[in-house]
Amino acid sequence: MWASLVVGLLARPWARRATAIALVALTITLFILNLRRTAERAGRAGERLDQLEQTHAIHRQMLDAAARRPRSRNDLLDRLRDGGF
Repeated sequence: MWASLVVGLLARPWARRATAIALVALTITLFILNLRRTAERAGRAGERLDQLEQTHAIHRQMLDAAARRPRSRNDLLDRLRDGGF
């Protein structure tokens, strides 16, 4: 019963045209929604990359500071006496 009703409707030219327009509109809508989701995902990946770069920069600073530290207690005393700490 439903099949014959649908076939009867699609036999008319205006119904076929309306169906084609509806399918095109649905396709465009889904495409736009997918673009939006992809852009959000790319934005989150960019934020993650920025955070990772900042973390690496801080880590590099800590390693540089550790490389410049006094090696022994005597080195520390010499630096304190020279005022170059």
